[in-house]
Amino acid sequence: MKRLILALSCSLLFSATALAQEAGSAAPADPTQAVNTAAAAAVASGHAQPPRTPDFLEHLVDATLEIFDVKSSGNTTTHYVIAALFLVGSYLLRRGVTTFLFGFFKRLASRTESTLDDKLFPALEGPVAAFIAIVGAVAALKVLKFSEQADAVFGYASTVAFSLVLFWFFLRAFNTVLDHVHELARGRQLGIAAFMPWIKKSLITVFVVFGLLMIAQSLGADVKAFLAGLGLGGLAFALAAQDTIANIFGSVVVAIDQPFKIGEAVQIGTNVGVVEDIGLRSTKIRTLDKALVIIPNKTVAAEAVTNLSRFTQRRVAQTLGLTYDTTPEQMEGIVAELRRLITEEPGVDKNSVVVSFNNYGASSLDILVVYLTVSPDFGEHLKIRERLNLAFMRAVAARGLSFAFPTQTVQLDGPVARALAGAASSAPIAREK
Repeated sequence: MKRLILALSCSLLFSATALAQEAGSAAPADPTQAVNTAAAAAVASGHAQPPRTPDFLEHLVDATLEIFDVKSSGNTTTHYVIAALFLVGSYLLRRGVTTFLFGFFKRLASRTESTLDDKLFPALEGPVAAFIAIVGAVAALKVLKFSEQADAVFGYASTVAFSLVLFWFFLRAFNTVLDHVHELARGRQLGIAAFMPWIKKSLITVFVVFGLLMIAQSLGADVKAFLAGLGLGGLAFALAAQDTIANIFGSVVVAIDQPFKIGEAVQIGTNVGVVEDIGLRSTKIRTLDKALVIIPNKTVAAEAVTNLSRFTQRRVAQTLGLTYDTTPEQMEGIVAELRRLITEEPGVDKNSVVVSFNNYGASSLDILVVYLTVSPDFGEHLKIRERLNLAFMRAVAARGLSFAFPTQTVQLDGPVARALAGAASSAPIAREK
């Protein structure tokens, strides 16, 4: 970009010099008479235009010509000398700004805690240098006198040059800020870090399109008509690619909410597994049986997501069933013993322990046991649970009690029961015969 802008400035200057020499050789002997003749013709034809208000560069050029007392309407040696002075001055100013001013800014940025300014000043050095070079080239061209057609061409060229260098300035700043945000998100292990590359590309694309439209509008193009046609085409494209657009918006929702990161275990709908990739269209999950499930991001945004890797604690809730021959005194003792065993376990949250004889089951006396493990780690949770379950078994066996298992007692009555009872009583007699 920098080389393109500098090359454009040089080509403008060389072409301007050539046109100025041609205009000087073809000019009439009396410049005042030529100007009066052109003005009279314009007024007679009705195409005379009001004078344009000079801009900053024109004020600067006019003030410089007044200092040197240059009043000739043609290109003299003084005009060329002043144009050369503008070029040399812009070169010296460019070297001074890049060497001293930006050098001071860089030293100042190195003393701050933020790293953004350390990247921003070097990124903006090129556009600022190119802007100074273009200002010098345009000012040098405005010193020289050209035909109306040449002035129109140089006007369009200078507009394009200034627009490009300003666009380059903002693009470098925008790109540097996005890279810094990506670095911060990656350092803090934020979920949005996985989306930053395509977010950066999307934003830069929008920025480039907007910049090109602004440049086209500054050159006199009918941008409104183009945008109207673009809106109709965008509507047709949106209807044809609505599923893809829905997935893109789903990925934006995932990037903003950050319900999970790569490497975390999640449950999305009926799918349980570890997140392997978060893309622009879909999210990839490796399930427990090592199958790869690809879920569209619009489904991810619509489904309830359970993040299995973000437990603060793990909860255990189980029921211990004892046989019905357990006495009340034995029940009180075993409940107190179970509560003591859980409370003395170092990996258990003491405030979460609940042990209570709470139900008469179909085949057991049920004891509810609830507690939370301090560590959210699943492996540690299983070890604590195993130690306590073994301790429960030992405590029940030490008190002479038994865990109940599903049993069912069937009581028969009526004619069928009496017939079966008679058959059962006559069976031994038959064997005695």
